[in-house]
Amino acid sequence: MKRKEFVQKICMAGIGGALGVSFLESCASLSNLYNVKDPIKEDALWVPLEAFQSKGKGLPYLVVHHDELKFPICVYNPSEQEFTALWMQCTHQGAELQVFGNKLECPAHGSEFDSTGKVENGPASQDLRTFETALSGEYLKIILR
Repeated sequence: MKRKEFVQKICMAGIGGALGVSFLESCASLSNLYNVKDPIKEDALWVPLEAFQSKGKGLPYLVVHHDELKFPICVYNPSEQEFTALWMQCTHQGAELQVFGNKLECPAHGSEFDSTGKVENGPASQDLRTFETALSGEYLKIILR
């Protein structure tokens, strides 16, 4: 094999590996997707607490989707009684955010937010919209006002 061919194959393998890791990370976030099928009532989404218990191993969040909402809501659950609900729309130019562990990232321009919605890296300068949450029996109520 000639040197040029060898370098090309090594580069392609590196690119393929990077794409593979990216794909696996996106699959991991899909395992933490919960679709709320019940209608929005009392201006709130009602998510069964069992959805948080069955979320992907080692991932600290659940992405909540409802057909009536333009964007999903990322809910972090750092402890049994503590929940932080974040609107997954970038405050810079409105792109849908992606979740990577304790961070939300904008695929459009690279803004990053922490698990409380605070801007960590711009170009976004405004924190994410948050929603009040409340425990109600076997449900987490995400208040959409």
